[in-house]
Amino acid sequence: MKKHRHLIQNSPRLIRRDGQVNRVERIGGSPCFKDLYHGLITLSWMQFFSLIFALYFLTNTGFAIAYLLGGDCLVNAKHGSFQDAFFFSVQTLATIGYGAIYPGTIYANILVTLEAFVGLLGVAIITGLAFARFSQPTAKVLFSNVAVIAPYNGVLTLMYRTANQRNNQIIEAQQMATIVRNEVSQEGESLRRFYDLKLVRSQTPIFSLTWTVMHVIDETSPLYGMTSEDFFQHEAEIIISLTGLDETVSQTIHARHSFIADEILWNYKFVDIFSTTPDGKRMINYTRFHDVIPMLN
Repeated sequence: MKKHRHLIQNSPRLIRRDGQVNRVERIGGSPCFKDLYHGLITLSWMQFFSLIFALYFLTNTGFAIAYLLGGDCLVNAKHGSFQDAFFFSVQTLATIGYGAIYPGTIYANILVTLEAFVGLLGVAIITGLAFARFSQPTAKVLFSNVAVIAPYNGVLTLMYRTANQRNNQIIEAQQMATIVRNEVSQEGESLRRFYDLKLVRSQTPIFSLTWTVMHVIDETSPLYGMTSEDFFQHEAEIIISLTGLDETVSQTIHARHSFIADEILWNYKFVDIFSTTPDGKRMINYTRFHDVIPMLN
């Protein structure tokens, strides 16, 4: 398939291999602070904890400077000691209150009251955000690295594999496949068009093992008449969307994947990964989940 790579233009895929949507550069959109909650929820865990630590450090630094501006307002603190003021702020913000250093003026007591309120508010907000992030339903769905197009029961068929990687069931699982490709209208306007692909079986009552999804390429299919070169020339991408109900948490989960032109193999088939153990039990070999072999002529 590498001989066709020169036909690909510089057009990134819509869906990455990890199922995430490639970010699009936006001009004139709404500032991010207008959707602060969504931004905090979608941060990675590393970014989230880094942000919390930075806010925690800056808050204590700000209050420490405020205490220093009040002169010797903290009893038992060294004169002008930022270190004593900073760690007193840490104790106050976390409501620890060791008592070695304590406020000695009205100014200091007002700051302590304000900082205690900020600490309580901060703990409530961070706890809520952390819970919201942990409670987001996630799917562990495995998609085959490639899709294949080959005859099945005498008809050209697009096929790919999916599997539930958790030891539970996804109830009422549904899949939808869409091909996205470049087209030029009769007026010469370039468009990125979406076409739904009708699947042989688009839903299953229980998705606990593997699922080979098929689309028959007949006269009604958007893929009818397309060749391997056409996939490259039109920068075609097949986008997969899976939804279902996780029986463990009783929440709707979803997963995405896509196949671009060089991930669609022609006249190949997936190897058989099902077998039977000596005691009669069915066994699935996930180590060969992505393996394909050429079709025999």
